[in-house]
Amino acid sequence: MKRALVLVDHGSRRPEANAQLDALAERVRARVSDRFVQVAHMEQASPSIEQAVAACVAAGAEEIVVHPYFLGPGNHTRVDIPRLVGEAAAQHPGLRIAISEPLGLDEKLVELVLARVEEAG
Repeated sequence: MKRALVLVDHGSRRPEANAQLDALAERVRARVSDRFVQVAHMEQASPSIEQAVAACVAAGAEEIVVHPYFLGPGNHTRVDIPRLVGEAAAQHPGLRIAISEPLGLDEKLVELVLARVEEAG
């Protein structure tokens, strides 16, 4: 079974903001060889969640995990992304899609925050 991962962020009108998700996807691809990795933006930029799911299916994916690249469990992660994923999944009968939790509280994020604070002076 071919598996895929879709990394979803909010999306921005600023290309450099969207480019960060592309860079993250490249790093994830380098670590996982068993998954097709695709990016998606909720709004403001392409590809959309619908387009990303379609790209995964076109690549042969039968199972997709959508990861909301958000810090907390807000309205986007609890309402908007599940709705958009459901709409995309409805176009591909038999496709299995799961949505992971957002980044949340994790010691690695604490370490990253402290590193950024140190960098700032």
